[in-house]
Amino acid sequence: MLDNENPQTDSASLLQFITCGSVDDGKSTLIGRLLFETGQIPEDHLQALTEDSKKFGTTGEEIDYALLIDGLSAEREQGITIDVAYRYFSHSGRKFIVADTPGHEQYTRNMATGASNADLAIIMIDARKGMLPQTKRHSFITSMVGVKSLIVAINKMDLVNFDEAVYLKIKDDFLKNANALDFEDITFIPLSALKGDNIVTPSPRTNWYDGPTLLSHLVDAQIAQKAETHAAFAMPVQWVNRPNLDFRGYAGTITAGHIKSGQKVIALPSRKEATVNSITTSEGTKDEAFCGEAVTITLNEEIDLSRGDVLTVAETECDVADILKTHILWMNAEHLVAGRQYIFQSAAYSAKSTLSKPDYKVDIHNYEQLPCKTLELNEIGSCTLFLDRPLSFQPYKDNRTLGSFILINPITNETVAMGMIDHDMRRAHNIFEENMAIDRAKRSEIKNQKPCVIWMTGLSGAGKSTIANVLEQKLYSKYKHTITLDGDNVRHGLNKDLGFSDTDRAENIRRIAEVSKLMLDAGMIAIVSFISPFRAERDMARDIIGTENFIEAFINTPLQVAEERDVKGLYKKARSGEIPNFTGIGSPYEAPTNPELDLKTVENSAEDLADQIIAYLEENDYL
Repeated sequence: MLDNENPQTDSASLLQFITCGSVDDGKSTLIGRLLFETGQIPEDHLQALTEDSKKFGTTGEEIDYALLIDGLSAEREQGITIDVAYRYFSHSGRKFIVADTPGHEQYTRNMATGASNADLAIIMIDARKGMLPQTKRHSFITSMVGVKSLIVAINKMDLVNFDEAVYLKIKDDFLKNANALDFEDITFIPLSALKGDNIVTPSPRTNWYDGPTLLSHLVDAQIAQKAETHAAFAMPVQWVNRPNLDFRGYAGTITAGHIKSGQKVIALPSRKEATVNSITTSEGTKDEAFCGEAVTITLNEEIDLSRGDVLTVAETECDVADILKTHILWMNAEHLVAGRQYIFQSAAYSAKSTLSKPDYKVDIHNYEQLPCKTLELNEIGSCTLFLDRPLSFQPYKDNRTLGSFILINPITNETVAMGMIDHDMRRAHNIFEENMAIDRAKRSEIKNQKPCVIWMTGLSGAGKSTIANVLEQKLYSKYKHTITLDGDNVRHGLNKDLGFSDTDRAENIRRIAEVSKLMLDAGMIAIVSFISPFRAERDMARDIIGTENFIEAFINTPLQVAEERDVKGLYKKARSGEIPNFTGIGSPYEAPTNPELDLKTVENSAEDLADQIIAYLEENDYL
């Protein structure tokens, strides 16, 4: 490929930017005005816009340019942007892709998505309102995702009589906190998107302003090439292409650097080396490919390489780790629960993960770091993230693709957070699993039993401890090796430092799951009696212990019945407010949807239910 054919060279004239800011600051109007002023609106569309302005518009007799962007009926009816709208236009030899992002706090996740691919951001500020919380939030998010060039467009100057003092006050307010933001250049422009002042031509109504117009600044903006462009080659494997026994190709998009045929590469995390045989793109076979190109690479030998792994050059490896220091934007109405399991997704890599309690959250008003126990919707903070297998990555500042991720709730499949990797915590490099001569199988053989974990879950007072006690006695009489881990007993020792917040409940279950796994390795039948109210934590326990050895036993007792029993008087105290977050009263209990055993205590005695469990164990060859 010739230099003038290099996609990186061709992209120099392309500018991707976003408009962001608070609700009704004029983002959509600004883009609509840009499209109009650059001749991007055909005559028939302009006529339709004029008619729509009369029907949906908010600008009186004038054309409502926002309607060009707000395509959803809900957006037009409410006069707000909900989705991210992308528009393409060109002017003076430069091509533009602009993303109009929503200003409403409810749709912050959409704004962050739009910002993640931008080279430049336009922060809109209503001159009448000045700096608002969402203005500050969007500014921080824009900086966090790596945008270096910023235009602060102080809009609606026509509604403040183009008062220079208003402009200077907002400029000063923004700069007071700008040191906390990682922008390389900030340009302030006073304008009126509706009237067209300082959009394309200098406005005579701002004769006190001698800076560029918005469009001229966009045309002339010098955007430094991303770090990925000049970095060493890296490509996450999206798909292993093997149509027959004679061909094995590794398909993906190059996220950094470039690659040539005959070049030596290394596969991570296996660290196996090979040489590039061929490079195939949509245009055919090439000798060289660059950052941003989708390719299929063949190697001179078969190596351990699968979806989610990374190909890089041997002399410049990516980092490999399973503990990461990260910054995240929490996107879910349900707050972050430290210790709860989430699905981690980065490029083609996927793994199970948990988060620590946040190190801090960002005060969106002044960008200070505040101590916190969790993150709520739209809050930004720093967390340590734990993966169940090593990840090949680069810090976000070096590679946006290999350094970014999302977190997914495994039960609802909702995306709960987006994040950026700062650096690793190195555990994958210095902790190794030792293989012991005497393993689980040998310990089980000598005990003449197949180990398992019987995980009893149910409301307080459901009868878990009673059934567990009867069950263990019956198994003891059969000369089986057992241990019972009871929730109350464990909280007197191992977990005495934990309370009853969602985070502490998750950690409570995580610890007992790890202990149960150790009992499993010892060849024991472990009977676990814990309320474990949340499906997410029970699923985490199942993953830790292993599905093949995990028996979920739902001690099915209606709340009314459990409350009537109230042997310990806990429900009475919870009803009076003495015990906050009590399961079933102040905190929910999420009943199992498909347990191995559904044990109904109203219809059966503890003896009968223990016999049902033993019957299940015998039928499935545990005894």
